[in-house]
Amino acid sequence: MWKLQEGAQACTCLHLHPQTLICQSYVIIKAKVVAEKYEGEYNNTIKYDIDQTMTFKGPERIFHTVYTQSSSARCGRTLTIGTEYFIAGLLNSEGLLRISLCDYVGPWEVVRAGQLSLVQRYMRNCDCDISYCAAFSCDMSNPTGCLFADWLPFDLICTKRRDGSCAWYKAPVLAK
Repeated sequence: MWKLQEGAQACTCLHLHPQTLICQSYVIIKAKVVAEKYEGEYNNTIKYDIDQTMTFKGPERIFHTVYTQSSSARCGRTLTIGTEYFIAGLLNSEGLLRISLCDYVGPWEVVRAGQLSLVQRYMRNCDCDISYCAAFSCDMSNPTGCLFADWLPFDLICTKRRDGSCAWYKAPVLAK
């Protein structure tokens, strides 16, 4: 008889440009974490109670909680009580806001005015496809896409041009 054993779990995120993360997010908010509760009965998650102060993208409702897995091995993200965050996440089938290590989440204090401008420009250009290129030569035949490589700066925006094609554009970064 075969015995199945649980192997070690590890979080693996796709290598995505911030524009792709922003475009794939269903909800983008600014919120302050006010409490934390481990919910073992709900699939080993951590429930963070939040005070949402801004909405950049998503349904017109206020979120009071955000959920994440209880360990980083399962892509769970640790948030700090009392800290304000820029949160880009997804809604699960029950309408709950969920975040992971693979989502675009960070302390609000490090989000400069220029980065907020980038986020707004990213959202206006979600119809452009961004593909990660890990090799030295990649297929650049998709006119509605841009190739992203590790050596490219993150302040580039893949924008739609008048002819319908997409190309990288260097956005001016605004000071705070």
